[in-house]
Amino acid sequence: MSAPVQPPEDRVTTEHPEAAGYRAGRTLPLRVEAMRQLRRRRTLLMGGILAALPFILIIAFAIGGSPDGEDGGGGRGGNRINLMDVATESAANFAATSLFVSAGFLLVIPVALFCGDTVASEASWSSLRYLLAAPVPRVRLLWSKLVVALGFSLAAMVLLPVVALAAGTAAYGWGPLKLPTGGALAAGDTVPRLALVVAFIFVSQLVTAGLAFWLSTKTDAPLGAVGGAVGLTIVGNVLDAVTALGSWREFLPAHWQFAWADALQPQLEWGGMIKGTAISVTYALILFALAFRGFSRKDIVS
Repeated sequence: MSAPVQPPEDRVTTEHPEAAGYRAGRTLPLRVEAMRQLRRRRTLLMGGILAALPFILIIAFAIGGSPDGEDGGGGRGGNRINLMDVATESAANFAATSLFVSAGFLLVIPVALFCGDTVASEASWSSLRYLLAAPVPRVRLLWSKLVVALGFSLAAMVLLPVVALAAGTAAYGWGPLKLPTGGALAAGDTVPRLALVVAFIFVSQLVTAGLAFWLSTKTDAPLGAVGGAVGLTIVGNVLDAVTALGSWREFLPAHWQFAWADALQPQLEWGGMIKGTAISVTYALILFALAFRGFSRKDIVS
């Protein structure tokens, strides 16, 4: 005896069991995730550290004298010339110096923290499976968390030069950005150039963001994801210092991390920044793809 034919309305119900009014695209809105992350203590602490750094530098210059050694006897270190030599010439110089001393390591921390803690922290709190049971689709959950994490990372990088410009204006006055090699950028050109510097630093840190986010989907320990991303970034810097690698170093994102210095020249140079952007974006896209692919197949038990 053949089985009874299923009515059309029953087939629709079976194939589409979603509740009335449910829209996957409306789950976990970006504003909700952003407010959740903004209220976290680590976000406020990181923001406080970055906002305090310019004032710490101002105090250090006031105690130790001018960075070029006129008051403090520090000298220029032989024939070596860098942004520290002209740090107190103007607010623009001070902001550029703040970025110079932070880009190598300090700005890596917020990127690794915001991107590495986001998914792993949910797993460590045993709330990840409840978010997915809400139901929030896995791709939607990762997308919301990644966008917010990158947004906070960018905000951290913008916060530092903005505070440095304000504090530097009060301490050293507004003026052109004097270059350590001679010459200067007009005061009207400094803000666009500094904005370009921040944009490139953010793009160059996408590799760290990708590492942290991928590790965050692989572990239930936020510290492991954050620390792993920072550690691998340091390894990249160490490998870039190995001159025996020759031209192979050009495939390392760390090799181009200070290419933004070309934006602080009288004649803007794009070559190094374009190469660095291409390398960083390529690595980042691969790491983000691995994160989405692995998480879509992962058995969530936390």
